[in-house]
Formats: sequence, C-alpha cells, structure tokens
Amino acid sequence: MSDDGKTRIRFAEEADAAVIARIHMASRSATMPYLPPQKRNHEQVTRWVQDVLLKQCRIWVAVRDAEVTGYAALHGDTLEHLYLRPDVRRQGVGTLLLDEVRRHSPDGVSLHVFQQNTDARAFYERHGFTVLDTNDGDRNMENLPDMTLRWTPGSAR
Repeated sequence: MSDDGKTRIRFAEEADAAVIARIHMASRSATMPYLPPQKRNHEQVTRWVQDVLLKQCRIWVAVRDAEVTGYAALHGDTLEHLYLRPDVRRQGVGTLLLDEVRRHSPDGVSLHVFQQNTDARAFYERHGFTVLDTNDGDRNMENLPDMTLRWTPGSAR
C-alpha cells in the first residue's frame, strides 16, 4: 500500500495485458521523446505483453481505485521494464513497484537505462542504484547510448 492508502501492488494477470500495453506506449511517448516513433500499434504491443512479457517475466502492477497505473517486469535479476501512466508520475507509484521488485530480488537487481533518460537515471540513483557500465547503443534495438545500473541489498536507498 502507498502512503495515501490508495495504491496497491499485485501480480499481473493475463487480463491486464491491454492496459499494460497502453501504459507502456504512453509512458515511452511522454518520457522519452528522443525515441523513434512507435512502429507497433496497441494490438501488437498487447500481443507482445501476452506472448513474451507475461510468459518470460514476473510482472507486478500498481492499482489505484481499481485502475492499473503502472507495471514492473522482472526477468531473473534484471528489471526489464518499469513504466507508469504519465499522469501518476512523481506520486510514489514507481517507488512502490521498485520496492516490490527488490523484495523479490534477494541478490540485487540490474537494469539498462538510456543515457538520455535523465529522469529515470535520477530515480534509480535515489534508490541506491549505481552505474556498472556504459554502452554506445550497440546492445539495444534503438541504437542509443545506455548504461547498466545495479542495486544490491545493503546499499543506500
């Protein structure tokens, strides 16, 4: 539960796929305007959530007033995705999702973030993540410079 008592975190279900896809698309568009325009439509992204994310990752959703407002996807010890509806950013929802991911990651969590994504980098650094490496973009499909961050239990929050 969040401090306001309105947001709870639960495991994602198949029925959440369409809203997860909507959040994924809206968040990327709003927070990463430097990315190329999306080539996939909502139906295609929903299929990706159903066929890939829900099968390969542990996914949690944040729910407020019966509406899913964000999601986090963990694959092994890698946080693959943490996206929020743009209208709920900076309200503690991302922290709730990240805390849930960390609870299920006793040995720590790694993630990749675009170097240009200064808001996300600041968020993760505030939560104790440190930079492990940087890359010129040859390991991501967007071909944008990124970095690997890592949090380990006992490090600063």
